[in-house]
Amino acid sequence: MAESVIKDRELPGLSNEEIDRYSRHLLLEEVGIRGQKRLKAARVLIVGTGGLGAPLALYLAAAGVGTLGIVDFDFVEESNLQRQVIHGTRDIGRPKVASAQDRIKSINPKIKINTYNTMLSSANALEIMKDYDVVADGTDNYQTRYLVNDACVLLGIPNVYGSVFQFEGQASVFYAREGPCYRCLYPEPPPPGLVPSCAEGGVVGVLPGIVGTIQANEVIKLIVGGGDSLVGRLLLFDAWKMKFRELRLDKDPHCPICGTNPTIRELIDYEQFCGLKKNTGEDPVETITAKELKERFDRNDPLQIIDIREPHERAIVRFPNAKPVPLGQMARRIDEFDPSIDAVFICKIGQRSIFAIRALREAGYTGRLLNLKDGVNAWAREVDTTLPVY
Repeated sequence: MAESVIKDRELPGLSNEEIDRYSRHLLLEEVGIRGQKRLKAARVLIVGTGGLGAPLALYLAAAGVGTLGIVDFDFVEESNLQRQVIHGTRDIGRPKVASAQDRIKSINPKIKINTYNTMLSSANALEIMKDYDVVADGTDNYQTRYLVNDACVLLGIPNVYGSVFQFEGQASVFYAREGPCYRCLYPEPPPPGLVPSCAEGGVVGVLPGIVGTIQANEVIKLIVGGGDSLVGRLLLFDAWKMKFRELRLDKDPHCPICGTNPTIRELIDYEQFCGLKKNTGEDPVETITAKELKERFDRNDPLQIIDIREPHERAIVRFPNAKPVPLGQMARRIDEFDPSIDAVFICKIGQRSIFAIRALREAGYTGRLLNLKDGVNAWAREVDTTLPVY
């Protein structure tokens, strides 16, 4: 049976009002009075108040975790509301930590909330995380996942991990003192752009709720003690097929941070590690803004407009006079392009189209290739405002 991360800390008492509020916990032998006191004494940091962070914060607050820290530097946008249920329509434009704090307080005014309206980085992660018992990772990018992992290993804190994409989710507990860490599972990040973000690939709204509540459950078990945690196990969930699978995870003795002879002893530059910093040896991709493209349309300049989005995405917003060529077909359809005419590549936000341009270059294409900066969303915001931004 797993020990509580609270260990021998002096536990606070419970008022009659708290006994009433948490009575359904107290009736569980596995939780009881002692477990609820541990929850009240616990300090949990939630990194991100988006799709995963929302159910994490809501359920941990409801469960009576005494101190919740929330880290986020973003603002609430309308597209968040499809899945980030901690925020409401009236919160659009507000800092996410402020919106989340109000919602948490409405659920449980008894708990303490620490807000960090900042980006978690190598410069501040250890200072922010050092006073917490558990960290729950609700982020959506690789550089922050590696940062959270490494900081947790260095501080000896369990990292309750979750991730989602389209209809698939993952959850685990990375706790180097008892099992593998995130680097044991993923020693290196994928090449930049290979795995689309939820902003590009989409996610079914309920999926982060399912995975986030699984994370919340794991946090509660770590605090209360007992039960079979996800340490050493990766839980995989497919919401479309409604299937769960489980993979066993072993600690990697050669892991650079939690292995036998660790080589990482301090936090590193995670943007560089994830290949997000500009490579000076790589040819830059030439861009064109939405307004510049409109000017060229108005001049009737000869142009090839190449839309690399998939058919279901093009149905959301159709770009005028664009030739559809999905990214995966780019190199083999090179003969369809005219090197004597400038080609402008478009996608949703101007990221995937960069990879289409590089694929054509590698295939030997010699014509001029331009990337529409910020994609069709920029066109909808700056040129044709009758079109939706998605």
